[in-house]
Amino acid sequence: MHDTVRFILADRVEEIRDCDPTRTVLEFLREDRGLKGTKEGCAEGDCGACTVVVGELHNDGIRYRAVNSCIQFLGTLDGKQLLTVEDLANNSDRSTSELHPVQQAMVEQHGSQCGFCTPGFVMSLFAMFHNNNEQDADRDDIDLGLAGNLCRCTGYAPIVRAAEQALKAGRSDRFNTSEQRTIEQLNSIQDTGSLEISSVTGKFFAPRTTAELCTLINAHPQAVLVAGATDVGLWVTKQNRQLETIIYLGEVIELKRVKDDGQYLSIGAAVSYTDASDAISASYPAFEPLIQRIGGTQVRNAGTIGGNIANGSPIGDMPPGLIALGAKLVLRNTQASRTIDLEDYFIDYGKQDLRKGECVEQVLLPRPSDKQIFAIYKISKRFEQDISAVCGAFSMQVEDSVISKARVCFGGMAATPKRAMACEQALEGKAWNQETIKQAMQAMRTDFTPLTDMRASAAYRMRVAANLLQRFFLEHNTTPYPSRLGLRYAQENPACINEGGHAGD
Repeated sequence: MHDTVRFILADRVEEIRDCDPTRTVLEFLREDRGLKGTKEGCAEGDCGACTVVVGELHNDGIRYRAVNSCIQFLGTLDGKQLLTVEDLANNSDRSTSELHPVQQAMVEQHGSQCGFCTPGFVMSLFAMFHNNNEQDADRDDIDLGLAGNLCRCTGYAPIVRAAEQALKAGRSDRFNTSEQRTIEQLNSIQDTGSLEISSVTGKFFAPRTTAELCTLINAHPQAVLVAGATDVGLWVTKQNRQLETIIYLGEVIELKRVKDDGQYLSIGAAVSYTDASDAISASYPAFEPLIQRIGGTQVRNAGTIGGNIANGSPIGDMPPGLIALGAKLVLRNTQASRTIDLEDYFIDYGKQDLRKGECVEQVLLPRPSDKQIFAIYKISKRFEQDISAVCGAFSMQVEDSVISKARVCFGGMAATPKRAMACEQALEGKAWNQETIKQAMQAMRTDFTPLTDMRASAAYRMRVAANLLQRFFLEHNTTPYPSRLGLRYAQENPACINEGGHAGD
């Protein structure tokens, strides 16, 4: 056990012993260190003006990722490196200041006007610059990487040109040349024990094992469990809630693993969307474009699938697809673990099957079967960085033009993510044809009584849900088993329906 948050700010070791458990990285930078380059725009992880880059040891090197500092708690930086826009230029020679390639590109391509959003864009570009996969980035890659940064002045074109210029410049900068020194610094501040910070306002815990985690949950039953804070952070910044005890899951080794035993893909509750995406998409490619629409890159780098489920939101993006595939959930306490069907976890609005002392440990995603058709459709007012009005997922087994098995699940249609049982019954054992789909669309109307809210009316939700089943059939009827379809179709054919991403933790 240690009582000090130690991290590297640029190239200096910071040690914080006494801080509020919900003190944000942004507050620390601006108020405690006077570093005003990082801005607060929305204070909810949407606009990207607060973007910073966090570096951590990974595969004998350093992995840099962009995150939203406005909702990132300071305690989560323990053992990591924090970089801000002030750190990028090379000021080693006091007579000159050499801009970083991404900064120089922004200058040369006139990528800044009012300048408020510019530091955030620069930091997102810096993270892309240091990503091995981004050197040959095309326009789609750039749009995806910058979707979490908003600008009201430029129209984005000069920023995109700056991104193209910077990414073509390669990956050579002073951070590469000093990487070994930074690795040594990071190694010097690694602690094997759990973190516990106490202050007059509360406590922040970061356990290292599931056993320690469960012990802490028993000792602090009112504690708030935090993984990425992409939802909990808003409780603090938007609702002004004082959370006295935080238990951070991001250092629990067992919860950060993705394993494949041939039957199930096991995803630890603290695995981020970014880290889980490739493994999930390898089995079910339709998940990839869905995950790409969950917030921006900063949100996906922090938010976790386990947190998205544990929140119990009726409009969480991942549960409909996971439920349609028959995923299971592993829950754990100090004595044992139990496994339930994911759909049974959601009891009612704001109520989940989580017993005293339990936490979400793993999500178990079954391997795909032969002749399985699977797709997910997310409907929202805005394509990127918006919350679902409706999210529909369809998984069917079609053999000899007969639907032998059907699982249909929707988010946004009820108080919880919910299967359309009457629709499924109308599909199973029937011919894979338009008449069956028409009857199932009618049956679906008995499955849900959707509500009207700011995102959509009840009538719109019901009509869209039924139409998504029709779309599923039309997309998959001519090519019997293309599980690689799904949301990718919507990206290639944006006019087909108004679709648009951010609900994770």
